[in-house]
Amino acid sequence: MKQIKISDATMRQTSEGFRLSFKEKIELSKLLDKLGVNFIEIDGIKDSRIDSLQIKSIASVVNGSGISVPVELNKESVEKTWCALREAKHPRLMVEAPASSVQIEYLFHKKPDALVKAVCETIIKCKELCADVEFVALDATRSEQELLTEMLATAIDAGATTITLCDTAGTMLPEEFAAFISRQYELLPKLSTVTLGIASSNEIYMADASLIAAISKGAEQICAAAYPINNASLANIARVLSAKSDSLAATSGVNITQLSRIIEQIAWMCQSGKGKAKITSADDGESASIFLTSHDELSAVSLAVQKLGYDLSDDDMLKVYNAFRQISGKKERVSFKELDAIVASSAMQVPSTYKLDTYVITSGNTISATAHIKLTKNGQPVEGVYIGDGSIDAAFQAIEKITGCHYELDDFQLQAVTEGREAMGETVVKLRSGGKVYSGRGISTDIVGAGIQAYLSALNKIIYEEEVE
Repeated sequence: MKQIKISDATMRQTSEGFRLSFKEKIELSKLLDKLGVNFIEIDGIKDSRIDSLQIKSIASVVNGSGISVPVELNKESVEKTWCALREAKHPRLMVEAPASSVQIEYLFHKKPDALVKAVCETIIKCKELCADVEFVALDATRSEQELLTEMLATAIDAGATTITLCDTAGTMLPEEFAAFISRQYELLPKLSTVTLGIASSNEIYMADASLIAAISKGAEQICAAAYPINNASLANIARVLSAKSDSLAATSGVNITQLSRIIEQIAWMCQSGKGKAKITSADDGESASIFLTSHDELSAVSLAVQKLGYDLSDDDMLKVYNAFRQISGKKERVSFKELDAIVASSAMQVPSTYKLDTYVITSGNTISATAHIKLTKNGQPVEGVYIGDGSIDAAFQAIEKITGCHYELDDFQLQAVTEGREAMGETVVKLRSGGKVYSGRGISTDIVGAGIQAYLSALNKIIYEEEVE
């Protein structure tokens, strides 16, 4: 009995009024992973920053299912997509191309020979990076058979491990689709050396039946959707495979016992219209009055981080967003000052060149504040003394004297994180170097101690980046 692979395309659907937030896509991925689908299809990279983070986020929460991401027909797209996908436990690169002359010339503006060559070169590049490569022949049922056979043979020779044939128009009856699949095996025997996938639009409400019919002719992977708009229904396909496994000599790995409950959760998520909130503010002039909510997506958080002056890498932005989600799940609003603290504690965590050993601060209403600070630099002790205008100023000036580096103090924030005499103080220090802002965070019952920790945290980030460059 063969195992039919299920590839879910819910997130790749387009329809008026259907939109999933970044957070909802992550939750949907978790549900599909729990359901036991073999592959979760997500959108390719259009906006390098946001889409890359989306791929990385989904890859980080999915354990059992594969993550399938489409690439454009060029090497640059393959490399960019793989950079975001490579940390997935089961990555798959998907190469899509039209097989009908209508779509080739009018949508892709290419001649058939040029398209076949582009497909070949793209699959070869994908195979260099990823072991699992899928070629998807769009509109295959309306293609000229000679061209389709050439395209499929080229894709297999180039290294594709899965070949998917699509009835994009969705106009075939089940027996017609089954006959189409049989014909492909007859005309191209090497098709039996790879996994054959199938997909169909539900234009005439025959998608489910057509895909089931194709299984009896050798198809081994089905593209469906847990929340179908114009796709085959994952729930219906899974139920048929479960009920008729003996007669079809096929089954799937979908968790039937949890199918109804998870499908209901996914349907509620797709219909609820959540995740549409944007950055809101009572007063656009002051960041203190601007806030984010739990419904804000990655794009909104990324914009807020940029407004605070940070230029974070994709990985650091992902860490900030994940930390934001944890905090926003516990409170109604997250202010920009709180976001500052999130950036300071989550982004650019680097090895500490300088570590605090001891510090002594003397101050009073009749003497100037003096700071005597001892640090270790890569394990070696260094120290400095400085007289300043106050305890914080003296401490920061002493650190500058020790390190021999001066950076503009862009901001210094202080707030209590607990109550009472033993209250913990949290500080955020923002240093500016080379036009970029670096932040550090410190927590202590001693305000000066928290400030020193925050300053050193920001300082170590600057030094680390300068050394890397």
